Amino acid sequence: MKTFFKCLTVGVLSMMLFAAPGFASDTIKVANAGALSGDLAPYGISALRGVEMAVEDINEKGGILGKKVELMLGDDVCKPEVAVNVATKLVSDGAQMVVGHVCSGATIAANKIYKDADIILISGSATNDDLTMSGDHPNFFRTIANDGAQATLMTSFAKNDLKIKKVALIHDKGDYGKGQMELAKIAFEHMGDVEIVLFEGVTTGAVDYTAIVQKIKRSDADLVMWGGYHSDASKIIQLMKKKRVDTLFMGADGIYGDNLPNLAGEFAEGVYATGPNDTSSNPMHQALTKEHQEKYGEDPGTFFFTGYTCMQSLAVAAEKAGTVEYDAMRAAMFEITVDSPMGPIGFDENGDIVGAGFSVYRVTDGKYQQVN
Repeated sequence: MKTFFKCLTVGVLSMMLFAAPGFASDTIKVANAGALSGDLAPYGISALRGVEMAVEDINEKGGILGKKVELMLGDDVCKPEVAVNVATKLVSDGAQMVVGHVCSGATIAANKIYKDADIILISGSATNDDLTMSGDHPNFFRTIANDGAQATLMTSFAKNDLKIKKVALIHDKGDYGKGQMELAKIAFEHMGDVEIVLFEGVTTGAVDYTAIVQKIKRSDADLVMWGGYHSDASKIIQLMKKKRVDTLFMGADGIYGDNLPNLAGEFAEGVYATGPNDTSSNPMHQALTKEHQEKYGEDPGTFFFTGYTCMQSLAVAAEKAGTVEYDAMRAAMFEITVDSPMGPIGFDENGDIVGAGFSVYRVTDGKYQQVN
């Protein structure tokens, strides 16, 4: 019996040791989760490339806390229900920190899993205000400004620079797109002198957007403000031009980057979008751009630099905390300053980035050019 109990005790102790959070291993497991396939893959892949290159740089310098970073991947195709399954698997597989997700709806859904597992989550693209403002996501940080800041810039530019009098607010019914247009509606109502002539959601992935384009035409709006992603926006823009609906079009970071001009072609000319500030004069930005061009044969995508900065931030916080345990890591995230390709950045008391914001861009000759 003594032998039996001795064996049982050793077994239980072994199970406890292997089950304990932070069990010593040879690597630190960091997961990258987001859209790596589907219509929104260009956003997810650009962010992933940033994370991958940051991990390479960190590992070349000795890793985090003397351990190499092991990168794990999860593809949620920007769908909340898939994101929950991805998060569950990543946690089960031992992820200690997570970069992602790319889309706000997927991030909100997945974070229920990460929060319960005491895992820090940081995104370079999820902009929904609730992620930092609601208090429901204390483990969440981001390296991109929130939709509130974006809505303020979009509506101010529309009124003061484009001089619009009537606006149609159209969205994709998702957490990201609808949330953005609700914030824009509030901002327009607060500013005054701009009439909201249409506020309506559309079904994403539809084959035919004739109904909404006809409503836009009948509304006599000066500007369509779109809450959603480039895949739907490109179809609406093309149809508007073909139907001779001479109305300006503006979106947020969901249509910023090369994806919209690539899909909409000549019809994208004159489209406005907000996107992360241009930091191309930053030496680290320039060096990483050159490295990206040599490695992939093209310029970095929309969320490359914010993704790179996510991984940098985790590494800096872990070194400051001296551990990757949740409480110490979270406390360190509020105290760090990161010398990033976006410039020196930190995080406020809500987990929102400090030191970065949005600018307005316009498609000219097939490329977004900054206009303010």
